[in-house]
Amino acid sequence: MARDEIRYRSGYKYQLSVGCKVKVCITPAEPINTEFIKLGTDGTLVIKRGYAWDGPSGPTIDTRNFMRGSLVHDALYQLMRDAGLSKEQWRDEADLELKRVCRADGMSRIRAWWVHRGVRIGGDPSASPESRKPIWSAP
Repeated sequence: MARDEIRYRSGYKYQLSVGCKVKVCITPAEPINTEFIKLGTDGTLVIKRGYAWDGPSGPTIDTRNFMRGSLVHDALYQLMRDAGLSKEQWRDEADLELKRVCRADGMSRIRAWWVHRGVRIGGDPSASPESRKPIWSAP
């Protein structure tokens, strides 16, 4: 009898239990649809139930006013890595969306500025296809 095998990716801390919809300033020429993320030409970003992300990155604390921003930012970066959203055209805007959402959720102006500086300095590789998380298998 053949053994069953699973395939998985590591590196995720959170998973949406309910989908969400956010209006962003990123408006691709064509809609983008993946298993868990949709981005319309009007900037409507839909992230489906079950989507997993790693939360705020870097030397930071995962606070409530950072969670939605990190979700939106991670989803947009994933579209750049995996679904053809132009990194050259939209990365700056994705980083600004992180700051905008965090501010809307009550993050202080200075912390939001530091968060934005952090992704501007260190985020570029995460938006590149080369940074895709590898698929592992077991057993």
